[in-house]
Amino acid sequence: MIHEEILHSLEFDKILAVVAGFANSDATRKAVQAIVPLASRAEIETRFGQVEEVRRLARLGISLPLAPFEDIAELMALVRPEGAVLNPSDLVPFIPVLRIMAAIARQFGYRTDIPLLRELAGHVTGFPHILEPLEASLDSEGNILDTASKLLFEIRTTKRALTARIRKRLEEIVREKQTAIFLQDDFITLRGGRYVIPVRMDSKGMVQGVVHDVSNSGETAFMEPLEIIGLANELENLVAEEKAEMIRILREICRSIREEADELEIQFTAVVQLDLVNGIARFANLIGAEVPVISDQPVIRLREARHSLLMLLQRERGGREVVPLDLELGTAPDAADISAGQGAPSNLMVITGPNAGGKTIALKTTGLLLAMALSGIPVSAAATSVFPLVDQLLVDIGDEQSIEASLSTFSAHIANIARILAGADGKTLVLLDELGTGTEPGQGAAIACAVLQELQEQGALVLATTHLTDIVGFVHRTPGMVNAAMEFDPATYSPLYRLKAGEPGQSHAIEIARRYGLPERVIAVAQGMVGRLDTEFHALLAELKEKSHRHDEALAELAQRDRELAGKERLLGERLAAAEVQRRETVENALQEAREIVQNARREMNVVIEEARAERRREARQRLDEAERQVEERLREMRPEAYLDLDLIAEGDVVFVRSLGCDATVAAVDRKRGRFRVRAGQLELEVDLADAAPRTGKGAPSKEARRRAAAEETLSRELNIVGLRVDDALPEVERFLNRASLEGLGEVRIIHGKGTGALMRAVRTYLDGHPLVREFRKGEPFEGGEGATVVTLG
Repeated sequence: MIHEEILHSLEFDKILAVVAGFANSDATRKAVQAIVPLASRAEIETRFGQVEEVRRLARLGISLPLAPFEDIAELMALVRPEGAVLNPSDLVPFIPVLRIMAAIARQFGYRTDIPLLRELAGHVTGFPHILEPLEASLDSEGNILDTASKLLFEIRTTKRALTARIRKRLEEIVREKQTAIFLQDDFITLRGGRYVIPVRMDSKGMVQGVVHDVSNSGETAFMEPLEIIGLANELENLVAEEKAEMIRILREICRSIREEADELEIQFTAVVQLDLVNGIARFANLIGAEVPVISDQPVIRLREARHSLLMLLQRERGGREVVPLDLELGTAPDAADISAGQGAPSNLMVITGPNAGGKTIALKTTGLLLAMALSGIPVSAAATSVFPLVDQLLVDIGDEQSIEASLSTFSAHIANIARILAGADGKTLVLLDELGTGTEPGQGAAIACAVLQELQEQGALVLATTHLTDIVGFVHRTPGMVNAAMEFDPATYSPLYRLKAGEPGQSHAIEIARRYGLPERVIAVAQGMVGRLDTEFHALLAELKEKSHRHDEALAELAQRDRELAGKERLLGERLAAAEVQRRETVENALQEAREIVQNARREMNVVIEEARAERRREARQRLDEAERQVEERLREMRPEAYLDLDLIAEGDVVFVRSLGCDATVAAVDRKRGRFRVRAGQLELEVDLADAAPRTGKGAPSKEARRRAAAEETLSRELNIVGLRVDDALPEVERFLNRASLEGLGEVRIIHGKGTGALMRAVRTYLDGHPLVREFRKGEPFEGGEGATVVTLG
């Protein structure tokens, strides 16, 4: 657990303040301010994944459907008691929240590329049965709309009409001569909810009505004319009915919210968390942050790391670019460390260098980025950076460079270090600034070396800064410890803010003092007082740095050659890949052309075959029709037609109707015209006597038979290939199109279903350019939507 005061000393709260600036509600801002390092690697990586999904959508030009909304937690508490009714203004905040929920449900409903965001908020529905009444009932100011209910609309319509009648009559009254002479003025106003006119006090007895108020001067009586009192009473009744209906509407809405209170709070929490993730993503985009690697091993690897607050400050105010920090702890040492006898992994690093050279910033950058990474916030470092999943971050930092930090006494430093020693273990990162200072240098260095040795034995990762050369020597001699320096330009006596591992730094105190104007005589005295051994130590250190510099130049030259060789290999690989792609495209184009030739030939062959078959069918049908006609003629010759006597036909008789082809019941007889009305099933029509014959026992077709006939007609206009493979389906489509074209059908439907979409795409590709197809489109919702294709034949 990382304590709040430690996060504060690393200015983590300032990072959270920037993230909170992107929040859309107070509830989200509270959630952001409550962010602390997460306990497990799974939680951290889940939040990283959620943030990256938001950033990926942003790169596609898609933003989450978030907008400003209020915290409804307190309102939910107010509405929970049974029978509670909120004011309209208290219900208004629910509308934007529910709209955001509905928009999230729509966006997440069809996306499959944001699994972590769907896990976070995929259960959000938006409660349309609550949102729709709210939108229909309330405006943004909390006024209840006429559309809240049919009854309210009728009451208000009647109320407005009655109010207009009252005002119109009052306007007529104030214009009447017999009344106007007694008025103080010709306006109409309200007193106590009643419409009144201003009458002179000395003439109030001349106007019939009721006095509801008197002016402050006492010269005007506000009277309600007698003839509108009935209308005004009716208006008051409407006002009461309106109020009752408004209360009923509010009670119904509150009841709906109360019934869904638990689920509504769950979904509101999901919206707040989604807003929090969105804020983190926007912050990460602002500073160009990346998702680092979280390791279960005690390893820190910073690549191109920058202090996030310095980046924000540089972005806001301009100035020089923030120098990146590269740092490794807990990893195998480089060649320089091995040559110095430090073959073991270095879990402890001591940074030395001049004042204002960036030592403390290196500590704070490491601590702040670790806190961000463990909180699931992308860091201002390269994606190859690695942070350990530590249980504790223990810090002793107190320098003048921090705005919020103050100088600590030696005793306060020692007390803090004692607490660090008591709590450090193998899952701890320790940051110690200006170790060994604040007391006599010899004793301070001795205490510092003992502290470093104890922390190393406890297995903690340690990053410390110091100016004491005794500590530098101890670290150089101890396996598992490594010195590092903040680089300094000896020509300009200015810091370069770059960390160099494997060698100690120099304070350059005398050179900096000379640069900042200390008198030369004082400088000379100071140089004379510096011990000979100390001078030799720094001369040896300078020589070591020079050799290290030449070594680095040689390594850089080799690295440059490696990069050039890698570039040439990459270029050669790209050219080979391009040639292979071009070869494949050529082969694919040739195969595609061959496929089109075969398909066109197949279509033409099928058309010819179907035309031949159709011609044979027409000839056969004509022969059958002719044979049937001859048989009917022979039958008529052999069996004279039976006719009915109209005088013998009565209502209720059953006769055979030739035009219907079935028996029908006589409903009415018109003997003058020689006609009668019959009923067959649900069909009723008037027929001539010549169209009737004695009953045959052949009944009217049933509803099921008629339905089957209609279905057969429908089936002839559509083809169902659901479940078929593409290779099996396309020949069926070809035969269906040929048959439909021969039958003269103008429009047909092919049902292929949705599924993976492969069959749909294959059918539509096949239809595109087909000689029998004029155009095609996807089906309307009632035609099957995307699961069907409607084809217009040309």
